[in-house]
Amino acid sequence: MEGKVRLNKFLAERLGLSRRQADDAIAAGKVLVNDSPAILGARIDKNDKVCYNGVIIPFDVGYLYVGLNKPAGYVCSRKAQGEFPTIYELLPAKYHDLKTVGRLDKDSSGLILLTNDGDFAFKMTHPSFTKTKIYEVELDHALEPLHQQEISDFGIEIGDGVSKLGLTRLDDSRRRWRVEMSEGRNRQIRRTFGALGYTVTRLHRTAFGPYQLSGLEPGEFAEVKKV
Repeated sequence: MEGKVRLNKFLAERLGLSRRQADDAIAAGKVLVNDSPAILGARIDKNDKVCYNGVIIPFDVGYLYVGLNKPAGYVCSRKAQGEFPTIYELLPAKYHDLKTVGRLDKDSSGLILLTNDGDFAFKMTHPSFTKTKIYEVELDHALEPLHQQEISDFGIEIGDGVSKLGLTRLDDSRRRWRVEMSEGRNRQIRRTFGALGYTVTRLHRTAFGPYQLSGLEPGEFAEVKKV
């Protein structure tokens, strides 16, 4: 960033908020500029000190982008959940301040992106920016052709709307499928198949937008470039 920038844009990029959420934080008195309460519409530069909830937010930041092949059994949070470890246990300390770009549930595996670039995270996950995600899915029993057509052509009602998935068969068993989607509702794939009486026994993400696993073994990670 160079020159004066709008405070809400600065907060959105640094904290992964929408600009409306940044404005709400400013209005709620959570943001200080040079030790005084910030005002809506303010503009700042590198000489200003910005604090959010008492934490200084640096003006210039070196952005990092990391791709991790998350193994099943790990949670995408900073704290372990019971006996299940966090993905941050797989990463060196220099990456522990990075936030996940979306999530995979505990039982799922595959590509997770992490970054400290809030604007990047917002554009990768907000519904207004379509990002295709690809998964390899295995079911507990063969998917009936009629159910395949329902999911692909018409969509399945799963309680918070209709879920429509792109399906490509991976073998003759009709249990293994390539699933393509652009939405990101909670456990959407599992709920879609579950609504028709199937249990997903394996869910592995291989691509998120332009990013792919690129040969990373389970638990391995690599820095990636912003695309």
